[in-house]
Amino acid sequence: MPAGRSGPAAQSARRPPLLLPLLLLCVLGAPRAGSGAHMAVISPQDPTLLIGSSLQATCSVHGDPPGATAEGLYWTLNGRRLAPELSRVLNTSTLALALANLNGSRQQSGDNLVCHARDGSILAGSCLYVGLPPEKPFNISCWSKNMKDLTCRWTPGAHGETFLHTNYSLKYKLRWYGQDNTCEEYHTVGPHSCHIPKDLALFTPYEIWVEATNRLGSARSDVLTLDILDVVTTDPPPDVHVSRVGGLEDQLSVRWVSPPALKDFLFQAKYQIRYRVEDSVDWKVVDDVSNQTSCRLAGLKPGTVYFVQVRCNPFGIYGSKKAGIWSEWSHPTAASTPRSERPGPGGGACEPRGGEPSSGPVRRELKQFLGWLKKHAYCSNLSFRLYDQWRAWMQKTHKTRNQHRTRGSCPRADGARREVLPDKL
Repeated sequence: MPAGRSGPAAQSARRPPLLLPLLLLCVLGAPRAGSGAHMAVISPQDPTLLIGSSLQATCSVHGDPPGATAEGLYWTLNGRRLAPELSRVLNTSTLALALANLNGSRQQSGDNLVCHARDGSILAGSCLYVGLPPEKPFNISCWSKNMKDLTCRWTPGAHGETFLHTNYSLKYKLRWYGQDNTCEEYHTVGPHSCHIPKDLALFTPYEIWVEATNRLGSARSDVLTLDILDVVTTDPPPDVHVSRVGGLEDQLSVRWVSPPALKDFLFQAKYQIRYRVEDSVDWKVVDDVSNQTSCRLAGLKPGTVYFVQVRCNPFGIYGSKKAGIWSEWSHPTAASTPRSERPGPGGGACEPRGGEPSSGPVRRELKQFLGWLKKHAYCSNLSFRLYDQWRAWMQKTHKTRNQHRTRGSCPRADGARREVLPDKL
C-alpha cells in the first residue's frame, strides 16, 4: 500500500493484539461495568458449569453511547470470535448468547468470555468454568527414609482431569487421639505428593487421607493406617562392585556396602540382585541373597558383558514385624566374564561323546552339583571351595584333552580315555 494511505489492513496492523489481554482476563479479573470506554455487564458473571451443560448469557450496555448498540456487539471465547448465529438481539442495548454441550475449560483458571463493541474494544468479560467435580483419590503410598519424616503420593481419581483447578490436601493424625494436621510441602516427588519433614511419633499408628476440592465439589480418599517403622526405606546400596572369579568363565562376584542412612538403628536388611546381558532388556532377579553384602552369580555365559544392580529392604527395625519398602535399584555396574577356552559353541559343560562310557557315580554327582549351581545363583552361606577346585580341574582337563587331540592321545587298553578326578575332592 502506498505511503500516506490508510486502509483496514493498515489500521489492523497498528491495532495492538488482543489475544494476550484476553488470556489474562480470568487471571487478573474480567472487566466489569464501567471499567472500559462503555459501561456494560455480562450476566451471569463467572458461572461454573458441568461438562455438557448449556449456557444462556447476555451482554447489556448501559446508556446510549455511539457505536455500542446491541446490533454492533459480538462475542469472543478465548480470543476467538463466536459465530453470529449463536447470538441474538434482545433489545437495542442487550445481546444474548446461547452455547450448548459445553466442553471442559481449556484453562484451569477459566475460559474468557468477552463482549466487544463494533470497533473491537472490550466492553465486559466473564470467566467461564466448565469441568467435573473431583473423584475420590486412591492408591496412597507413604515411606520414610530416616524414621523422622514421611513422604506420600496418591492417584487423583479414576479419570484425574477435572478441567478445573483442583486442590489436594494431605491430612494426617494419630489414630486414637490428636487433631488433624495438614501437610505443607507439596510436589516433592511428583505432581500428587507431599512431604512431612518432622514431628512424627514412633510406635503409634497414623491415619492418613487426601481431600480434593474444586468449584464443583469435593471428595475424600479412604483412610490409610500405618506405623512409621513399617514403611522405612533406604537409599540404594552404594559402592556396588562386580568382578571376575579368577578364570571361571561362567561366574561373577558382586559386592556392595550397606546403606549408611540407617547404620545407627537396630534393624536387619535383605537384598535383591538383578542382572542382564549387555544387549538385552530382560533382567533376571536373584531373591535369596539374605542379609549378605556379597554374592556370586553362576551359570553365566562366557565372554559376555553383564549389567548388575542391587537394592535393599530394611526390616525388623526396633522389633517391627513387617518388612520395609524396597529401595530404588543402584546404578548399573558392568563386568564381563572370561572367554571360554573350551571347544564348541556357548562354552557350556562338555557332554560325553557318543560311545564313551560314563565316568561313574562321582562324575554324575559332580554333574548334578554343577546343574544345581547353574540353576541357582548361589548367594547362601555355602562354601565354594570344592566347587572352585572342581571347576579349575575341569578347565585344566579340557586344555590337556585339546593338546592330546593335537598330538595324539593315549587310550587305555579297554579303549576308553583316562579321566583323573581332583586330588582333594
